Amino acid sequence: MAILDVQHIEKSFGATKVLKDINFSLPEGQVLAIIGSSGSGKTTLLRCLNFLETPDKGSISVRGETLFDAGDPATQRESEIRRKRLHFGLVFQNFNLFPQYTALENVTLARELMAKGEKTGESLEDIRAEGRDLLTQMGLQDRMGNYPHQLSGGQQQRVAIARALAMKPDILCFDEPTSALDPELTGEVLKVIRSLADQHTTMIIVTHEMSFARDVADHVLFMDGGVVVEEGTPEEVFGHPQQARTRQFLEKYKGD
Repeated sequence: MAILDVQHIEKSFGATKVLKDINFSLPEGQVLAIIGSSGSGKTTLLRCLNFLETPDKGSISVRGETLFDAGDPATQRESEIRRKRLHFGLVFQNFNLFPQYTALENVTLARELMAKGEKTGESLEDIRAEGRDLLTQMGLQDRMGNYPHQLSGGQQQRVAIARALAMKPDILCFDEPTSALDPELTGEVLKVIRSLADQHTTMIIVTHEMSFARDVADHVLFMDGGVVVEEGTPEEVFGHPQQARTRQFLEKYKGD
């Protein structure tokens, strides 16, 4: 059963149409990799899924619930959008950690604020214990009290992943999670993402790491010019691409 169903998503900025009739579904526990050149619409699609951008057309459903329908204003109320964002966790390219908070505080802050403001019934100690467990899972058990400026880029990105997981999203999204890292630190972040895939975490990964996408993804979308040019299993897309544009794109990554 598909946990996520995306139908006919379109998005324009002024006269520029960035997304054109995007359709796909994602089964629970699987990893979707979205590949393509810069400017192909990958990040805009991810931002639409996380309601950081509002699609002009189309619908987004999670677990059978329609979270967004461009033809239904009731799904576009800001109060509703805030709630629906909780279905998705987003890990940004540049970490976006709060510099004034420790690693543990960055991970637990949002849940603590929800517990206080919305009276979720969670105790602060339980939230912090879970935050410590997540940071330990990320290999950062000795860095919980460190501030972002005291952490390497790879460590900061692992804190960001723990922060996203702390909200218990249905789908964890990554927007070029290694693009701000040097090659030495890229491996440690990819190792964490691979371990999440092994735990059957449902994920969408926008990436330029072709070998990683090939190894970790269950399904691959290749985007170009705002459309899905080709999709399939990694073996189909990387091993036997059907479209000339896909083959042209992958030629650049033969050594990857």
